[in-house]
Amino acid sequence: MKGVILAGGLATRLYPLTYATNKHLLPIFDRPMIFYPINTLVKAGITEVLIVTSGPHAGHFLRVLKNGKELGVTHLEYAYQERANGGIADALKLAEDFADNDPITVILGDNTTDADIKKSVDNFKDGALIFLKKIENKKELSRFGVPEFGEPDKSKVISLEEKPKNPKSKFAVCGLYMYDKHVFDLIRKCTPSARDELEITDVNNLYIKEGKLSWEELKGFWSDTGTFDTLYAANKYWAKKAGI
Repeated sequence: MKGVILAGGLATRLYPLTYATNKHLLPIFDRPMIFYPINTLVKAGITEVLIVTSGPHAGHFLRVLKNGKELGVTHLEYAYQERANGGIADALKLAEDFADNDPITVILGDNTTDADIKKSVDNFKDGALIFLKKIENKKELSRFGVPEFGEPDKSKVISLEEKPKNPKSKFAVCGLYMYDKHVFDLIRKCTPSARDELEITDVNNLYIKEGKLSWEELKGFWSDTGTFDTLYAANKYWAKKAGI
């Protein structure tokens, strides 16, 4: 299993902070944001990692991460997404050569979690696996992809909707996924959405149509850090966990 961290975009919601550097290099308590998804992968035994970045501050990653050895990464590569707002699937397609037909764990670079996904990584065979987190706040939930569960089997995801106004469940797609080698074939079948992005939700829906998508609830703390509210919440959690 190889790991892909998607750390592109312009992060306009965090202006003026992101005038200075890439969002994923902003501090979360005592370390840069991107250290957290790297640690999630390394704890799971994934030490070959590709970072996909974009925008005017892409070169900043080299000085911060160097070759990744200090973080437990044995092999670190970078890819550049020319369209910073091209979407998650557009960024992920750049990982095809790196994956080299191996399965991949994909995590968004603004995800911070203390969940242990090693068992899931070890047990992954094929298809797609997405991680979900229950969110009670409907407004907050509408920032994410949201699953619809089937009847009467509520354990089965029958569709996913990106940023819905009326979410069909209380679960959010966390931005943490596992895919087999066919994910790149499915990305090629996708067309840009109304937002002019290649949506990872569309890729996941293709896996659902093939009956090859499963899900797990992510245990422990999880937060994206794409807004000032969630950036503050993540800083507060990790500082408290460190005893501050």
